[in-house]
Amino acid sequence: MDVNLRQMRSFIAVARLGTFTRAAEFLHVSQPTLTVQIKQLEQALQLRLFDRTPRSVNLTRMGRELLPTFERTLQDLDSALLDFKSVSTARHGVVRISALPSFASGLLPDAIKCFRKQNPGASFVVKDVIANALLGLVRSEEVDLGLTGGNVDFSDIEVLFKARDEMNVVYPDGHPIGKIGRITAERLAQFPLVMLETGTSVRTVTDLAFSKAKLMPTPVAEATYMMTAIGMVRADIGITILPALAREIAAEPGLRSKRISDRNFGRPVALIKKKGRTLPPLSKAFADQLFNDCANFLKDIEDCNR
Repeated sequence: MDVNLRQMRSFIAVARLGTFTRAAEFLHVSQPTLTVQIKQLEQALQLRLFDRTPRSVNLTRMGRELLPTFERTLQDLDSALLDFKSVSTARHGVVRISALPSFASGLLPDAIKCFRKQNPGASFVVKDVIANALLGLVRSEEVDLGLTGGNVDFSDIEVLFKARDEMNVVYPDGHPIGKIGRITAERLAQFPLVMLETGTSVRTVTDLAFSKAKLMPTPVAEATYMMTAIGMVRADIGITILPALAREIAAEPGLRSKRISDRNFGRPVALIKKKGRTLPPLSKAFADQLFNDCANFLKDIEDCNR
């Protein structure tokens, strides 16, 4: 059965307006063209839809039964097309993003708030995970975007932009390290350290930095999440090393932080997606905004640490 939208719209117009002349004017087509559309529809359905007389056009019983079905079909289609048009113009939709916990709590909330002011129809799914899990989410396309740290060099991953996040040492107020002017790997190794666990991007950075300094510090404790490390510092178990982007640093008023002077204590920040995949318009728009937000946020941190 070959029934198209033009035939359906022609049928509804004639049924509602009662004449071919007015229906043709409404649809901006010639009357012969409209007549052909109706005939083709009747042939496709093998039904007579109108009883025609020189003065009137009336629906047959089958035509009356078919009319509400066609109207609902076109209404649903028009509604769906309008929804997709909103998505294509980046007004509505869901942005799915995975991010390291430091980014999810530090950078993303303000970025999302700003984006939704311009795009109130946007909603977000944020998965805050460690680096290894983040790559898996991007690869499986459970998320459109990933905001990660460290070097990203994989054939199936595309880097949309890069920035740099420096590391801070976090310590209790009054700790001796607070009196040291220039924080280096050698200075850090003199104190008990609370480290993030292997597999996190922060641990990768810190291990590499100590290795380059030919040092092998032994952590007194390890934690998966930064708030856990912060709690251990608060309990005076040791000091810890966290990204400058981490908002967790400001969560404890009794703690202080200072930028580590050694440039090896820093990590690239990368916004990534799966290579060869087209981003939904809303996710693309958010990625563009995030580029500027990330650059400005890191600059503010750098200015504050000077």
